[in-house]
Parts: sequence; structure tokens; C-alpha cells
Amino acid sequence: MKLKICGMKFPENIEALSKLQADYLGFIFYKKSARYFDGIIPTLANSIKKVGVFVDSSPTEIITILNNYNLDVIQLHGNESREFVSELKGMATLYAAKDFEVWKVFSVGQDFDFSEIKSFEKIVDKFLFDTKGKEPGGNGFTFNWNALKEYPSTKPFILSGGIGLDEVENLTEFSKLEIAQFCHAIDVNSKFEIEPGLKDIALLKEFKKKINTDLTSFNPKVSGL
Repeated sequence: MKLKICGMKFPENIEALSKLQADYLGFIFYKKSARYFDGIIPTLANSIKKVGVFVDSSPTEIITILNNYNLDVIQLHGNESREFVSELKGMATLYAAKDFEVWKVFSVGQDFDFSEIKSFEKIVDKFLFDTKGKEPGGNGFTFNWNALKEYPSTKPFILSGGIGLDEVENLTEFSKLEIAQFCHAIDVNSKFEIEPGLKDIALLKEFKKKINTDLTSFNPKVSGL
């Protein structure tokens, strides 16, 4: 299945982690984050997609960083509107050095209303569902995945928010739900850190092995896992 490891920060750690062949590595371009990235990304295999995480940045700033770091995915983790995404894509036509995907993040709490995603459905490539908390992301705990039973779309999504080794059993149960066929990837971050941005390679290796072994009931025809 596809795996995204987010909040990368230290070049040597990134290079070591790249040997795990995760599908996506995430780099946070939000200056208030403890995992804010402003370094150099080591050369990665073409199979590893680079995700830039932005929180209410301007389209100009996003396109500039996209080009500077040769990103593959723009993950919008703030209050960006549908109009904002349209403007960003319009600028990309003129100024982006390559094609890229846009993922829109929604923070899921107890009373999340899935009607919020409707206006983005035709303009973004994927959704990402994270846990609602004090920070835009990296809050370190999961939301109730049963809420996704109300998911009104067939667009692929990424499951995020406090996922660690202790969630493998719950992920196995989640994979049995009908909605799991649309889960494109699992996004992990803080539960695998020695300190903010520094990932525990051994722990991630164990997690990757477990999910590849245990999560066998996702539907590959739909989710691409």
C-alpha cells in the first residue's frame, strides 16, 4: 500500500529514510511549524514523490517553492478556498516548471460536515483527512475513522492524523470497511519521531513491513494501493 512520511527536515535522515522507498515524502513550508523545512532535499529516486505542505501561503510563494524544490504534490493545509485553488492552477499554467497534483486537507472533528468537500471535488486531485486539533497538523492523535463512512465521494483520499505502530490493528479493521477502497495512502509523522522532523528509521521500517503484510483487503483496482 502507499505510504506518505511527512515532516521531513534533516538531509541525512531524509537520505537514510529514502532507502525505505516510501511513496511520498512530505516537506512542511509553514514557518510556525517545528518541522519547517528550508534546507536541501537530497537526490531521491523518481518513485518517491515530494509533497510540499502549505498553510495559507500565497499562490506566488507556492509556485516559487514548487519550482525550487521540484515538488510533485501541493498539499493545502489551511483555509484555502476553491477560488484560491483555481488561481493557483491558473498561475501554474504560466509559471510552474512541471505538472503537479493538488491535495486539499480537511481536519475532521466530532461534528465534521462532509458537504465542505463538495466544492473542491472537481478541482483537486485528492483529499487528505487529518485530526482536528490546536495545530494545522501534527497533533499526534487519530480521529474516529468511522466518520468516513459518510464520505460522499469516490475521489481518492489520504488517511492522516496520529497514526503509529499501535494503529496497525485499527488500520486492518478500517481496511474492511467499504469506504477503504478509496483510501489511496496512509500519512504518518509525529508517532515516528525522535524529535520534530527527525524520523526513527527502524520504527518506520517495522511499520511499513506490518502494513504491507497485514492490510490485504484494500481494493487495488480503486485505491491504487
